[in-house]
Amino acid sequence: MSLLCDTLQAINALSKKTDRVLLFHSGAGKDSIALLDMLSPQFKFVQCVFLYMVKDLNHINKYIHWAEKRYKNAKFIQTPHYAYYNLKKHGIFGADEVNYADYTLSQITDKVREETGIEWAVFGFKQNDSMNRRLMLRTYEDQITNEPTKKLYPLSKWSNKEVIQYIKKQRLIEPLKYGNTGNTKSQGTDVTDLSFLLWCRDNEPSDLKKVIKEFPDAERILFEYDYSLKNS
Repeated sequence: MSLLCDTLQAINALSKKTDRVLLFHSGAGKDSIALLDMLSPQFKFVQCVFLYMVKDLNHINKYIHWAEKRYKNAKFIQTPHYAYYNLKKHGIFGADEVNYADYTLSQITDKVREETGIEWAVFGFKQNDSMNRRLMLRTYEDQITNEPTKKLYPLSKWSNKEVIQYIKKQRLIEPLKYGNTGNTKSQGTDVTDLSFLLWCRDNEPSDLKKVIKEFPDAERILFEYDYSLKNS
């Protein structure tokens, strides 16, 4: 209970400084689903930002539609992921080469801030995600608030299990897992990931077509997987 209280206290403190926030939302991921539920009651407007590798995937849009219907003060925009720019710039994974600059998450954050006029940004990073994130988050005020950069990390002290428990208790939409490994780590729309590609093929074939059109080498990954199964 104290974990949730600490989180809501940090969110409430931010709501006294601003009535609008950016939430970098993964669409179908557990951290984002939980965070939007925590933020919505505290702010006049939550601008959710989905960083895409392939725009307008049907299964992601279903989650976005659910969120916008449930939280009337939340709206989504879609903008390219920093990895998208890097793959396109270097023509990696079969992508058409485009003269893009290299982007980082911080640069994209600043870009969205400029476009929306919203200063504070909220992220779902947790200390148990990695050693680097643990070291970074522990340097911030209450291990959540980075005042100089105007960034908030409400789930900093949470575990994956605790986020899932919150979602179940609040009866929120079930997060999407592309693999059947049973692991609770967040999974993004990684076009190089076999589990993601297999999920799309089995559940949203039209999304797989969009992925292959954007990054043709995704088809090769599936071909090699099928070939290995056939010859094992």
